[in-house]
Amino acid sequence: MIQIGQSIPTTTLMEYVEVEGNGCSIGPNPVDVAAATAGKTIAIFALPGAFTPTCSAKHVPGFVEHAADFKAAGVDEIWCVSVNDAFVMGAWAREQQTAGKLRMLADGSADFAKATGLTLDLSGRGMGLRSNRYSMLVKDGVVKTLNVEGPGKFEVSDAATLLAQARAGV
Repeated sequence: MIQIGQSIPTTTLMEYVEVEGNGCSIGPNPVDVAAATAGKTIAIFALPGAFTPTCSAKHVPGFVEHAADFKAAGVDEIWCVSVNDAFVMGAWAREQQTAGKLRMLADGSADFAKATGLTLDLSGRGMGLRSNRYSMLVKDGVVKTLNVEGPGKFEVSDAATLLAQARAGV
């Protein structure tokens, strides 16, 4: 499992973009994780799946609600990462009204989850290999905080916990 002080994995995530601009075409676009985190402070939270109950009712809404607070605390971007395809993440972004607040990034083949060592096997529930629920603060590509949830829990990866860490300058 990735540890505090380690560099974020050099993988590629996908992002569905509905409006052309900033060098992005409409549709799924690759996001080079190493390049996208270089020189920035990024709040990343990952979860088992788009449109799932806890993820939709608690995890994403908390980060949407506190997006301006994260900016005020020096966070450049907030990323939501899930083992779903970019089209699903785009639809979920519309449903959760994340535009301008969160980047909804797809880890379709779980490459990022595997590279961080933060996978969750939900095959017994028909969902296959997914990401564990966690949050982390990444500065210039290096993990500064890491909050990994226990099985079935939602206690430490929430927006309030990560925001407090960002405000503390961790």
